[in-house]
Amino acid sequence: MAELENGGKEAIKARACAAIDQRREDLIELASSVLRQPELGFKESRTARVVAERFGRLGLPFREGLAITGVKATLHGARPGPTLAILGELDAVVVSDHPYADPETGAAHACGHNGQIAALVGVAAGLVAAEAAAHLAGKVVFFAVPAEELVELEYRRQLRREGRIEFLGGKPELVRLGEFDDVHLAMMTHMTSSPSDGKACLPSTSNGVLVKVVRYLGRAAHAGGAPHQGVNALYAANLALSAINAIRETFRDEDTVRVHPIITKGGELVNVIPADVRLETYVRGKTVAAIEDANRKVDRALKAGALGVGGKVHISTLPGYMPLVTNQALADVFRPNIVRLVGEGEFREGGHRTGSTDMGDLSCIMPTIHPYTGGCTGLGHGSDYAIADPELAILNAAKAMAMTAIDLLWDDAALAASVLQRSHPQMSKNEYLAFMRRMASEIDYDGAAEV
Repeated sequence: MAELENGGKEAIKARACAAIDQRREDLIELASSVLRQPELGFKESRTARVVAERFGRLGLPFREGLAITGVKATLHGARPGPTLAILGELDAVVVSDHPYADPETGAAHACGHNGQIAALVGVAAGLVAAEAAAHLAGKVVFFAVPAEELVELEYRRQLRREGRIEFLGGKPELVRLGEFDDVHLAMMTHMTSSPSDGKACLPSTSNGVLVKVVRYLGRAAHAGGAPHQGVNALYAANLALSAINAIRETFRDEDTVRVHPIITKGGELVNVIPADVRLETYVRGKTVAAIEDANRKVDRALKAGALGVGGKVHISTLPGYMPLVTNQALADVFRPNIVRLVGEGEFREGGHRTGSTDMGDLSCIMPTIHPYTGGCTGLGHGSDYAIADPELAILNAAKAMAMTAIDLLWDDAALAASVLQRSHPQMSKNEYLAFMRRMASEIDYDGAAEV
């Protein structure tokens, strides 16, 4: 009987994969169409409409406008059980010289989110065509989520001031809104262009991140005739950048700290002493403790710039994303499915990534995995980034996630129950939200007052 049941599961998995293969050209065209209409976070209205239309075609009930642009569809199993969320990200990043960049916004899919959306729709199509729901307990949620890339910080801060969002990333905001209250496990795939990742990989951890927006205020004066009457805010910012560079050797290698500021406003006119200069930076690290330690040092360096010239600085710190910690129990379910597609020798496991993702936030509160599939070329967030092999990047991702969903929810969701029993989330939802809110701060420092 057990063999028959297992054969039944394998037959449903095979049917789901075959259905994804049958939609190969359609899924590739979907990725291409999203590539040609890149949109930045919390503005992905056209992409969201495309996803909603695809869910509607599949007969899946869905809701729109979640965290402004998110779209959430549900496949109901035949019996009660846990809910698995399969995610894809709607937004682009800013790479203005990418060949498919929006000429007005600079938005470009230089991180493969267009492929994620195609894979998400592919999973939904495969499970629907295979009539998998009749054999599953619980639900599968297909969630197209906004704003994973932490870009356009001032725009998002304005949304925050208007009360339209509280958190700067899509998944944290959706957690706040309760859209993951009915979800017990979560997964998504990302694309990769790194040869060292093989044809698929599953990292163990990745950096978390804090966001800082900094404003130096000085005093304007004639740059040629009376510079002694001014207070140069640009020099204050330059001193701060030098101070940040001076403290880099105090960051421990094992904490993988990354601080990478940019100047977003350097002054008004060349013959006026700059009185209003703006910086933005991230503070990334492998653990919350590492981020907090680096953040204190960066704040000290930022204050040093104001002190050096006798100016003022306002430092706004906002929570970004939590460090990602892969759930090993869930990874153990995913692994044989992706290996089945790419081969044992082409799968890589383990390791830490120094970028950041808001899948880290989900990993704090539920079992979560964030594997990568190959098939891309160029540099991530670079002008040459492209999906070169859609079989690897899109179809394998869709098949592996579809098979993993079937494994988890088959046999009255016995495997999902085992994953949940073996998992111990770091925080409850309420603890997570309280922690995120504690990370926010506003500092006003007057360097002149110290003299």
